[in-house]
Parts: sequence; C-alpha cells; structure tokens
Amino acid sequence: MKAIEVISIPVTDQTRAKEFYQKLGFEILVEAPFGPNQQWVQLAFPGSAVSITLVNWFPEMAAGSIRGLVIRTDDIDADIRELTAKGIKVGEIDHTPWGKFLNVKDPDGNTVSLHTD
Repeated sequence: MKAIEVISIPVTDQTRAKEFYQKLGFEILVEAPFGPNQQWVQLAFPGSAVSITLVNWFPEMAAGSIRGLVIRTDDIDADIRELTAKGIKVGEIDHTPWGKFLNVKDPDGNTVSLHTD
C-alpha cells in the first residue's frame, strides 16, 4: 500500500453536492454512469493525487456523516471571503496549537475543515 486515492462522500443529491465542491475549488475528474441508476462523480483539486467521489449507494453511509476531511489552505481569511462571496456559509475559525481550522458544511451536512498554520 502506498497512498489514499479516493474518499467517498455520502450525499443525497449528487448534482447539488458537485456544485458545492466545485465552489470549494474541486474539479471534475470523472462523471459517468456505472450501474443501473448510478452515477460516478469524482472530483479533485488540480494536481492532487487524492480525489473524492460523491456516493449515494452505500446504505451504511448516511448522507451528512463525514467529519474529519481536512483541506490544506495557505490563506484561511481569503478563503472565508471567497466562500462567503459564493454563498457558502462558513463557521468560526478555531485557533489551536497546531493551526487554524474552519468548518464548512456541504448541502447534506458533511463537514469539511480548512486548515492552515
């Protein structure tokens, strides 16, 4: 084993979730049917080896249950301005000994944390 490749994010509406993650800066890698009434939607940050897929076919993965997905950023204050301008509600910055964290929730309530030193 050598790397994390894909992280599944459980959602109810793939189109709505895709639009949200694109506002965060993700780009579509693959969007294609892969089974009866199933769509594979895979996104990543430009140049990243790790991607996410928006899933709605795992009954044991409830939409909105993701916590702890951390996205590295260089300028959390600029991110707040940019995301707010795009209509995305952001939380308060949490100052910790290991950096600043900012929680953002997708339309289903999955929590993504932005992190900077």
